[in-house]
Amino acid sequence: MSSSSSSVLEMEIFQYIDVHQSDFIEDLKEWVAVESDSVQPDLRKEVIRMMALAANRLSALGATVNLVNLGSHQLPDGQDLPLPPVILGELGKDPQNPTVCFYGHVDVQPAKKEDGWKTDPYTLTEINGNLYGRGATDNKGPVLAWINAVETFRALKLAMPVNFKFVIEGMEEAGSVGLEKLLEEEKQCFFSDVDYIVISDNLWLSNKKPALTYGSRGNICFFVEVECGGKDLHSGTFGGIIHEPLTDLIALLDSLVDPTGHIQIPGIYDSVAALTEEERKLYESIEFDLEEHKNNSGVKKFLYGTKEEILLHLWRYPSLSIHGIEGAFHEPGIKTVIPAKVIGKFSIRQVPHMDLSVVKQQVVEHLEGVFSKRNSPNRLKVSVPLGAKPWLADVNDPLYEAARRAIKTVFGEDPDFIRDGSTIPVARMFQTITQKSVMMFPIGAADDGEHSQKEKISRHNYIEGTKVFAAFFLEISKLHQHLHETSNMETNN
Repeated sequence: MSSSSSSVLEMEIFQYIDVHQSDFIEDLKEWVAVESDSVQPDLRKEVIRMMALAANRLSALGATVNLVNLGSHQLPDGQDLPLPPVILGELGKDPQNPTVCFYGHVDVQPAKKEDGWKTDPYTLTEINGNLYGRGATDNKGPVLAWINAVETFRALKLAMPVNFKFVIEGMEEAGSVGLEKLLEEEKQCFFSDVDYIVISDNLWLSNKKPALTYGSRGNICFFVEVECGGKDLHSGTFGGIIHEPLTDLIALLDSLVDPTGHIQIPGIYDSVAALTEEERKLYESIEFDLEEHKNNSGVKKFLYGTKEEILLHLWRYPSLSIHGIEGAFHEPGIKTVIPAKVIGKFSIRQVPHMDLSVVKQQVVEHLEGVFSKRNSPNRLKVSVPLGAKPWLADVNDPLYEAARRAIKTVFGEDPDFIRDGSTIPVARMFQTITQKSVMMFPIGAADDGEHSQKEKISRHNYIEGTKVFAAFFLEISKLHQHLHETSNMETNN
C-alpha cells in the first residue's frame, strides 16, 4: 500500500470515528452503568453481567467468543464465590496478516457517591470535555476504544489489516484470580498463532503528550509481626517495665529507609544495573512537569529536584514504602493500652535483575539483626504475603515502532517512551507464559484519576485513542509484512 493510499484510508477511518463519537460515548455510558466491582462479593453478579455485555459486543463484530468458566474461589470468611468467566475472542484468520491479541478488563474498583464523587460514579457524566465515571479510564474506556476501532473497519467494509484476538477478564482489580492458569492452559492453543500482545491499562506520564510504556517495577510486600503475649496490657500497670511490641516494631520500621529515601537494607542495590549515559539521555526528552506532579500529589517538596532524578527513582531504582500498622489503636481519642501484637506492613518496588527470593532473604536478615540488638524477649515473625516481578520490554520491537508511527499520525508528535513506577503483573504474566512481544499502549492522560473519586477519560483521548488504535492496525500490518518479506529474501539468498 502506497503512503498516499494509506493516508486516504486513514482519513476515511478517522472521519467515521469523528462522526460516530456520540455513539461511542453512549456505549461507554452503558458499560459504566454496570457496577462491575470485583472486590465486593455482593456485586459479583454485576461483574458476570458485564462480561456477558462485553461478549455480546464482540459477537456483534462477528468475532467467535468463548466465555471460559473458571469455577469459584474461596473468600477469607470461607464463602465460595463464582469467578467471572474470561472472554477469549477471535476475529479473522488470514494467514497473510499478523495476529494481535488485546488484553483488557471490565471490572472496576469500588465506588460510592458518598466517597466524595461530585457525580454518580456509575452515570457517565461529561463536564468540560471530560467523561467522569468509574471505569471510564480503568479500563472500560480503552477496551471499548479498541473494539470501536475494529468496528470502524467492519462498518466501512474495509479488509481487516490484522487478525484479532481478545482476552478480557473481570477480576483484574481483585488480583486476576484464575487468569494465569488459563493462560498456561491456552499457551499451545489460543496463543499459538499470536504474534503480538497489546495491553492498554495504564496512563500517559503527561496530561497532553502520548506515551508508550516499556517497563514496570515489581513489588514484594512484607508483614513484620512483633508479639509479647496473648493479651493487651494496661500502660499504668506495665508501662516502663516490659519490652513493648509497638516500640520494637517502630524501631524496625525506622531502620528500613533513611530520610533521603535510600533503602538501608544491606545488598538491596547490588543487582540494580548501572545507569549508562545513553540511558540517562532517554530521560532528558521526556515531557514531565515537576510542579504539576507535585500539585497532583498535594505535597510541598519531593526528595529530588530534577526531572531526571525523579523519573529515575520512580522507574529505575527500587523504593521502600511503609503502609501501616495492624493491631495498634487508631480510633479517635486515647486508649492507654499496650497492644500485645502489632504487624507492620511495607513493600519494596523492585526493578529488573532483582530476585524476589534474594530480596526476601536480605530483608529478613536485616530485620533479625536489628531486632537482636534490642535484646527484646518478644517474638519476631517476617512474612511475604504477596510478590510480583518487574516487567521490561524491547522498545526496538516492531510493536513499539508501529505504535510510534500511529501516534505520530494521530497526535502529530512522537510519544515519550516511559516506564511505570507501579506494578503491572499482567504484562509480565503474558510475556513470561506466551513468550510473545508485549506492549503497554495507554490512551488515558496522567490526570485521569484511576481508582479515585474523580476518575475520568477526556472525550478527546477516548476518540483520538480510538483513531490511534485503528492507525496502529494499519502500521503493524505494514511492518509485519515488510519483516516477513525481508526474512524471505534473506532465506532465499
